Amino acid sequence: MAIRISGVILDDKKRAEIGLTKIFGIGATRAKSILSRCGVDLSVKIQDLTEENLGAIREIIEKEMTVEGDLRREIVSDIQRLKQIKSYRGSRHSRNLPVHGQRTKTNSRTVRGNKRTTMGSGRIQVSKT
Repeated sequence: MAIRISGVILDDKKRAEIGLTKIFGIGATRAKSILSRCGVDLSVKIQDLTEENLGAIREIIEKEMTVEGDLRREIVSDIQRLKQIKSYRGSRHSRNLPVHGQRTKTNSRTVRGNKRTTMGSGRIQVSKT
């Protein structure tokens, strides 16, 4: 039986503490706090949860937390606002550069793109024919 919370199907075989982290916006700390508020043991597997436990977990997540699509929309609108007010962070987002002050001379390969060579003159060798 597949258990669905906030539009996400959770894996039955995993522990409840780990399974809840599949929902975007819920990490390990939030999952532990949700389960402790519901009175559920952390080591219980999702398939072993009762309907009352599932109902309590759903209620906490849907009423008190911003998760999945709503959270994604909120993040995108925050970044869009930073770009519109032309803040420094917004300009870094629009140029696809690191936002939080990391160095860019040698690191940030994942953000700037995977270039083969980082040293050298940058000249293209022309073959002699």
